Amino acid sequence: MPLTGLKVLDLTRVVSGPFCTMLLADFGATVIKVEAPDGDPSRVTGIVGTGENPYFVNLNRNKRTITIDMKQERGKEIVRRMAKASDVLVENFRPGVMDRLGLGYPALSALNPALIYAAITGFGKTGPYKDRPAFDFIAQAMSGFMSLNGDRTMPYLRVGIPISDTIAGLYAAFGILAALRERERTGRGQEIQTAMVDGLISMFTFAAAAYFSTGKLPPRNGNDHMVVAPYGLFNASDGPIAIAPSTERNWQQLCTALGLEELMSDPRFDSAENRREHRGDINAIVGSVIGGRTRQDWITLLNQAGVPCGPVNNLAQAFSDPQVLHQEMVIASEQPSGPIKMPGFPVKLSNSPARLRKPSPQVGEHTVEVLQELGYREEEIEKLFKTSAVSIAPLPVEA
Repeated sequence: MPLTGLKVLDLTRVVSGPFCTMLLADFGATVIKVEAPDGDPSRVTGIVGTGENPYFVNLNRNKRTITIDMKQERGKEIVRRMAKASDVLVENFRPGVMDRLGLGYPALSALNPALIYAAITGFGKTGPYKDRPAFDFIAQAMSGFMSLNGDRTMPYLRVGIPISDTIAGLYAAFGILAALRERERTGRGQEIQTAMVDGLISMFTFAAAAYFSTGKLPPRNGNDHMVVAPYGLFNASDGPIAIAPSTERNWQQLCTALGLEELMSDPRFDSAENRREHRGDINAIVGSVIGGRTRQDWITLLNQAGVPCGPVNNLAQAFSDPQVLHQEMVIASEQPSGPIKMPGFPVKLSNSPARLRKPSPQVGEHTVEVLQELGYREEEIEKLFKTSAVSIAPLPVEA
């Protein structure tokens, strides 16, 4: 696999860091997750049903785990020994925590100059907000992301998934791969920083371009496009359909498919700028035609005409969609409590694809195994357990 042989020390918990290390593990990296004695909080946060929490299982597939009390000096020494043997370390503690433990980048890079050290934070490791606690909701609010979501009649609204966490984790994985490429040339590692707020801001694309060009705040357009019209949801006879004719050719294809060829020469609609100015008129005309047939009729007809469109699916519909299933975007991890479904691998490599190699680990499941690999003798391991520097605490699994 592409990352076979890459050794990753995972000191992360909850979402952003585990998402990053999951991506690396999916492509073959050996990821050892260090958990505190009470485990990653996501093992129990928002748990659904009985047995293992699918939330945790999804983010920690393909990893091994060791339970270490990093507040103890013996625990810190284990982490140092692991860092010396690792290519990459990933952590998502608040700025300063790792330094206070004596496990920050300056200390660990002195032990292993080739170490790539990735830190994920809410706001960054420096600056006036560095010590503030951060959650996805706060990042969506403070980044400006929330100000663009919904339409102008609605209160500000967050996106319904922890998007700032996953984007920060994705950028961290990207930064790690860039640093690995650099290390091939120099032999030295480096520190990587990515922040939840920064990740969201980087995604603004045309919204940022519009603001910097005009100095005006972009409006909240809901399902309408900031630039293109018609564009959005239109109600067929049995429910909404998403239609996105984003190019001039798509607009012409839509007019032909709807039997509205005369609109192409209508001065209100003969350019993208004019259609945007008369958005209400063109939406009403298109909507009146769409309402005369079913969603499936229009999805078939418009796709045949080359117009981008699709149904508005809920999760049940999306996860049973034939294209989603064909793309293997639903997989299952064989856990002790039984199979747990999760999203599949979004990046497809032709020669060395990502795959599910290991189930998500139990608390401390590989503690002894990892210590033995680090060279600890049997009597040393027994002493570590007696002092609670390490532990194994499997979660109860219900039949």
